[in-house]
Amino acid sequence: MLLEVQDLKKHFPARGGGTVRAVDGVSFAVDAGQTFALVGESGCGKTTIARQLLLLERPSAGAIRFDGQDVMSLDRKGVLAYRRQVQAVFQDPSSSLNPRLKVSMLLAEPLLAHGQGGDRAALRARLLELLEIVGLPPGALELYPHEFSGGQRQRIAVARALALRPRLLVLDEPTSALDVSIRAQIVNLLAEIQRSFGLAYVVIAHDLALVEHFSSAVGVMYLGNIAESGPSSAVFGSPRHPYTQALLGSAPRPDPDHQPAEGLILGDIGSALHPPPGCKFHPRCPRALPACAAETPPMRRLDPAAGAAMPAHQAACHLLQ
Repeated sequence: MLLEVQDLKKHFPARGGGTVRAVDGVSFAVDAGQTFALVGESGCGKTTIARQLLLLERPSAGAIRFDGQDVMSLDRKGVLAYRRQVQAVFQDPSSSLNPRLKVSMLLAEPLLAHGQGGDRAALRARLLELLEIVGLPPGALELYPHEFSGGQRQRIAVARALALRPRLLVLDEPTSALDVSIRAQIVNLLAEIQRSFGLAYVVIAHDLALVEHFSSAVGVMYLGNIAESGPSSAVFGSPRHPYTQALLGSAPRPDPDHQPAEGLILGDIGSALHPPPGCKFHPRCPRALPACAAETPPMRRLDPAAGAAMPAHQAACHLLQ
């Protein structure tokens, strides 16, 4: 397994006292050529996990293993090697690309920083290769980010992320800042890159339609925990947790006959500073049992007959006893 995340936690001290439990025990894994997606409402902890995978924040507890190595125990040289192999594509290419630099320098920066630029001819050849991979012409090297459309800027961001030949990309809402007409192009580009280079992806997304068609497996997060996870076909085809059912039932779909359901989730998302006892979703769940307010439900495997090659379909809900 390329990436394994086990019981990951990130707790922040809150002003005035108390602890914000942004991520409160999350586990998942993704192998080469696979895509694992994290979905859920804003504030559930998805982006905090992405920042920990990128070593922008240090976990409070738990483990991140990459190719069998404990990432938290790496020395400086090991961290540099890890960062070469794990790159990111962020939500808004306009803010992730320095507007003062030409594309040639934007793409060359990571190579030069890690001593992989080679001589001038080798560097230019690599930059032209990157542009070809993302479908941009050679002349793009001499232009600035503002001279491109939003979709083209995201292609540049993808090219920059590929410069060091990583094995894992963390994609934080990679299409949400783009026009609907452009999103499919970027998704198709990412899928083609994954097929060509065998990359693993961790995708942070709100767009459930994107996740359904783009991911191998999915984890549905709620207030710092995973409520349900498993192969995308199982989670989307047969959701078992009430929160997953509500998310899918209320999400718009590219189907003229689909009518998003209303009233499936009660109230607003709770507080990571003062999470509810028991199941964190129980105050909003229309099917909550008395046990839901008193006991944290364990994660239960829903497909005991499934083979070991696929991630288990599992959910944390007292209704599944």
